[in-house]
Amino acid sequence: MSMITANEVRVCMNEAGARREPFLFGVDFELSEGFFVSDPLGQQEILFEAGGVTNSPVREEMSGEVLERVFSPNPVAFEAYREKFAAVREGLARGDSFLLNLTVATGLETDWTLEEIFHRARSPYRLLVPGQFVCFSPEIFVRVDEGVISSYPMKGTIDASVPDAGRVILEDYKERSEHNTIVDLIRNDLNRVAERVDVRRFRYIDRLRVSRGEILQVSSEVTGRLTGDYYSRLGEVVFGMLPAGSISGAPKPSTLRIIARAEGERRGFYTGVFGYFDGKRLDSAVMIRYIEVRDGRYYFRSGGGITINSDCRAEYEEVLAKVYLPFDK
Repeated sequence: MSMITANEVRVCMNEAGARREPFLFGVDFELSEGFFVSDPLGQQEILFEAGGVTNSPVREEMSGEVLERVFSPNPVAFEAYREKFAAVREGLARGDSFLLNLTVATGLETDWTLEEIFHRARSPYRLLVPGQFVCFSPEIFVRVDEGVISSYPMKGTIDASVPDAGRVILEDYKERSEHNTIVDLIRNDLNRVAERVDVRRFRYIDRLRVSRGEILQVSSEVTGRLTGDYYSRLGEVVFGMLPAGSISGAPKPSTLRIIARAEGERRGFYTGVFGYFDGKRLDSAVMIRYIEVRDGRYYFRSGGGITINSDCRAEYEEVLAKVYLPFDK
């Protein structure tokens, strides 16, 4: 499908919201381009699921075939990751940032198609742009329902098979500091578009099933109240919080400059956001857990939060651990 500018997406969201007309939208991390789809349930050009609503009634069940298919990551070398990490740490040491999300692209050898991955994925938020990428995100960006805007920053991941995994992840100093920073950043972002901002739930654990077993992820819930005719400014509300704090860092302006310098490539739609508006309620997600096709090759994009206390080897291993397919065996 043809893309439009991010600003055009914002305007379309405002106009359709004012008319209470359903739409699907997506915007890239750099806020340069995106897509806007009217009557999203009546089209098949872009397939999606958001908050239990989907235009793809087919969800294919898994069988023993998952064990027979090819899914082989070719990760970036540790030395190359260490160079990126060093650039980030330099910015952290200068005080230009105190939390930054560093991402890399992992090459894949696989016989799965983007369409097959989409139809088999077990994830609350799925998006397929044929020939370009598939996303199976567990992370909500914002929900807007009856004047309440809610965000659910997700920071902290651990293999559920680790002994006493829940206690380990909740008591980890680095993970706790990182999560605290993101919650504070999201609270500040919500204060830009809403009133009476409050942290309703702090550091609760979600259990996710993936192709290699189960993982635990730590999230919080931050809410605020939208006033006036917020439907006619849905675009302003969403864009006023972009890029998402959980996959950029804080403070945002200087952190984004460090990210561009360290990563050395555009993220594109990876870590952008997409969402669905049904005429009353908006539900959106951060585009993580993301596989793209570039020049005929597959890449899995993943990342993690870096602080001054981060260990390079541990962060490298975390990035690789996030390369998986969200299938039940």
